Amino acid sequence: MRRDVESGEKPFWQTKSLGEMSPDEWESLCDGCGKCCMSKLIDDDTDEIHFTTVACRLFNENTCRCADYLNRQAIVPDCVRLTPENVGEIEWLPSTCAYRLLAEGRPLYDWHPLVSGDPASVHEASMSMRGRVSAHEQEIAHEGEYLDHIIEDGL
Repeated sequence: MRRDVESGEKPFWQTKSLGEMSPDEWESLCDGCGKCCMSKLIDDDTDEIHFTTVACRLFNENTCRCADYLNRQAIVPDCVRLTPENVGEIEWLPSTCAYRLLAEGRPLYDWHPLVSGDPASVHEASMSMRGRVSAHEQEIAHEGEYLDHIIEDGL
């Protein structure tokens, strides 16, 4: 059991704003679902966001983490770095994302590793992309092929 639960203290994500969190606290908000590492398509006419099961080339589908997190932006220039300043403006963040939830003043889900105390809980709750990746971006030859990988019910 987590120490804050045993002591009765509220956990940091309930007492601090995103901007007040330490770098380690900020990073621990990531539940390891991998949803943000999937390609998204935005309809030019409607601005509707379509989620796909096409993963970034650095995505490790077993761990649901970036294979080179520290260098990701040098390797994948369009990789978006979440910050307390921009997290509320990124419309494609999954509805289950801890950064989005906290920015919107909502609680974390029970399956979030910070709540459950178990890093595998996100996978056990079937909330991650583990086993759901249909391709990696380097395997897509033509832009139109992304349409074959759209998730109809979103993420």
